[in-house]
Amino acid sequence: MTTPQAFKTIVDVRTIVPRERHPLIFGTFDGLLPGEALLLVNDHDPKPLFYQFQAESAGEFTWEYVEKGPEVWQVRIGKVGETDQRVVAKGCSH
Repeated sequence: MTTPQAFKTIVDVRTIVPRERHPLIFGTFDGLLPGEALLLVNDHDPKPLFYQFQAESAGEFTWEYVEKGPEVWQVRIGKVGETDQRVVAKGCSH
């Protein structure tokens, strides 16, 4: 099990064309092993991405805000491992 701050890779989408962001993020997430996580860096709150994760990967991910703007948002998105608690969102007020 990883610590909440640990992550395998950083996905900084601030310079990526918007239509390519979600496929890149989901592709990176799909490549994670259980218990691993990625750090998403974005220029806005990625709430729509959170809702997409809920719809497509419910119970398979964790979501923890590391930084909440106003200019940069960072979110640790983890792939749930066998020993992880099934916490879908930590620090998300929605």
